[in-house]
Amino acid sequence: MSSEPRFQGSGVQLQKELLTDWYRRLAAAPEEGRKVAYLFISGNVGELLQACGMDLVFPEVNALQCGIKKVAGENILEAEDLGYSGDVCGYVKNDIGMMLKGNRMPHGTALPPPDLLVCNYAGCATYLRWFEALAEFWGAEMVVVDVPYLRGTAGPTEQEVDYVERQLHELVAACERVTGQRFDESAYRAAIARTKESEDLWVEVLHSARNRPSPIDAYFEAVFFMAPMYVMRGTEGCLEYYRALHREVMERVRLGHGPVPEEKVRIVMEGPPAWPHFRRFWEMFQDWGAVAVASTYSKVGGVWDLGERHDPADPFRSMARYMLGCYTNRNWAMRSELIEHYLDEYAADALVIHSVKSCRSFSVGQADLRERFIREHEVPTLFVESDLADPRYFAEAQMKNRIDAFFEALEHRRMTAGV
Repeated sequence: MSSEPRFQGSGVQLQKELLTDWYRRLAAAPEEGRKVAYLFISGNVGELLQACGMDLVFPEVNALQCGIKKVAGENILEAEDLGYSGDVCGYVKNDIGMMLKGNRMPHGTALPPPDLLVCNYAGCATYLRWFEALAEFWGAEMVVVDVPYLRGTAGPTEQEVDYVERQLHELVAACERVTGQRFDESAYRAAIARTKESEDLWVEVLHSARNRPSPIDAYFEAVFFMAPMYVMRGTEGCLEYYRALHREVMERVRLGHGPVPEEKVRIVMEGPPAWPHFRRFWEMFQDWGAVAVASTYSKVGGVWDLGERHDPADPFRSMARYMLGCYTNRNWAMRSELIEHYLDEYAADALVIHSVKSCRSFSVGQADLRERFIREHEVPTLFVESDLADPRYFAEAQMKNRIDAFFEALEHRRMTAGV
């Protein structure tokens, strides 16, 4: 099995071309006089930075690509040799190790150094320390957009939205100082309009999993499908990609085709993938005909399926609201409600929690989450552990045994219930 989606239509090829062009442009940025901003996926402000004339680098995306290409392990060891603890986030150590080795991606592209570091998600203290380390190494300016963690269950307050919106205008001023050029508000509004249309299409793709069989795996395939939305949101290429993907998914719905030969179990997935062992991790579920019909990780950069959209008529305020509502900025009561909603909406049979050592933003609270769904909701729930970047924490035999035992028990439960 390939570690890519089973779609082999125009969407897959288009995404490859878009990402290839993206990295080619990044490599040429210093020589061509373009400034570069580093930022994070959750609540990212890509459209705003691009309207300031900046090219974008996402260290998280670089880390997961290193994981898939099986070079994250050596990068992590490089950082640990420098003194980083084994308990530090694997994404951070991958990035530091890659930086020490010349900041070169697995496919050979040399990434440009940052002219500006934008810490756009403050909900994880590790993110702050990560960019502080990069700022010292590169001698680059760092800007923190403080995004309050959501504590209630009603979503962000208007005061919280005001607070973040004011900071976005301050960020524009910093970008203008770094780039030496004026912020293009008309370009920003146009990008936000493209983003909104892309979000509409992406949500329809996600909702297609309501069908039986589901035409997509909303976890193992969605992590590829979501890439343009998080890396190049607001661009013409991004919108073109989601138009192509939407067409292909709707065709699969029409034909009754899904990501496995026979859909036997519908699951909701919580937590990031095991990138260094992605293909093997996926196969363990495919062996049981299990299809993820919804996942939380595919919402790490935006929970648009709950109705939130960017708004070209109010681009700053809608951006602030979006930043506040990202999945890992939601408290555990909100996350639990979302998972419960997914289990019901997509008629799922079970919940699978993949707890990763490196990411406390995801993993803290997952054990309690498991207990809640088993005891309060009587939902069959599997809890497995590894890491999203460090290959040393993937115990294949142990994980396979737990997955097999879980699905065997689920199958027995169905048989005895006469389902």
